Amino acid sequence: MSKRNFLAETVNRLMLACSLLFLLAPAIAPAQQKPVVDSKIAVYQKVSGISGSLNSIGSDTMNNLMTYWGEAFAKYYPNIQLQVEGKGSSTAPPALIAGTAQFGPMSRKMKATEVDGFEKAFGYKPTALRTSLDALAVYVNKDNPVSGLSLLQVDAIFAKTRSGGYEKDIKAWGELGLGGDWANKPISLYGRNSASGTYGYFKKHALFKGDYKDTVKEQPGSASVVQGVAKDRYGIGYSGIGYITSGVRAVPLSKKADGELATASMENVMKGKYPLARFLYLYINKEPGKPLSPLVREFLRFVFSKEGQEIVVKDGYLPLPFKVVQEELARLEGTN
Repeated sequence: MSKRNFLAETVNRLMLACSLLFLLAPAIAPAQQKPVVDSKIAVYQKVSGISGSLNSIGSDTMNNLMTYWGEAFAKYYPNIQLQVEGKGSSTAPPALIAGTAQFGPMSRKMKATEVDGFEKAFGYKPTALRTSLDALAVYVNKDNPVSGLSLLQVDAIFAKTRSGGYEKDIKAWGELGLGGDWANKPISLYGRNSASGTYGYFKKHALFKGDYKDTVKEQPGSASVVQGVAKDRYGIGYSGIGYITSGVRAVPLSKKADGELATASMENVMKGKYPLARFLYLYINKEPGKPLSPLVREFLRFVFSKEGQEIVVKDGYLPLPFKVVQEELARLEGTN
């Protein structure tokens, strides 16, 4: 081949490579991008006269989120303090009823009995505000090659009841198609304790309201579940997507046995493709016909601002659509 032909062929190959990259770019880019806060969500505007103390008691899943919101809010108002205690969603209703907290973060909706208890104490129901979106992830160790799971398989892995209808109990990784060193290795289970909203949500939606196996290693917090799986090569556990680390991998899930596998991305959550998506709530005591205190109102306005939703993304969760933000802000400002 002559030098001229060699150069011509090289140029052609480079042009072909560039063309392929150009065509593939739209498909590659979304997977690398973080969720973006809707540009229509307003920037927070500081007001005067805000000071005092706030208490938050509830969800461990939202522990970091509440802390980040509090730290950022304090930059606008140096004279405020937010104390955050995250021991589980079930601790939020009693704290709101006792008046020991203004905010009750919960990773699930209140149960009917919890709402009844609040209403018995105050004569009206608590107000639930949607603050962000979470994709509850099923985590495996980073070295685990499993490509995906159906919810029926997840149920057969974690539950002794198999209410989802899977044909057999799943105890070893080989039963999920893994070979080699994985084939005969028993699956090591990690989960939350019963005080956790994540425990209840997973039980309802992934275990079809069935009962957990006795071999699940119950952890006190979301981070502990992820840490356990990261250290245990044969482990599997569930936790909010905001707790993902380099030591674990979130497994794509499908609703049905032969369904399409979906990753825990914002696009899949918003389109309803990811089967374990949920809102994260802040419950408050808002008396009908009366406005909130200025301190509580401003903190919540910050949560629903551009800056507040950017913190949602920072913590690994998914920001609210503009429509939902507008609906929640209207509920704050209203006196009905």
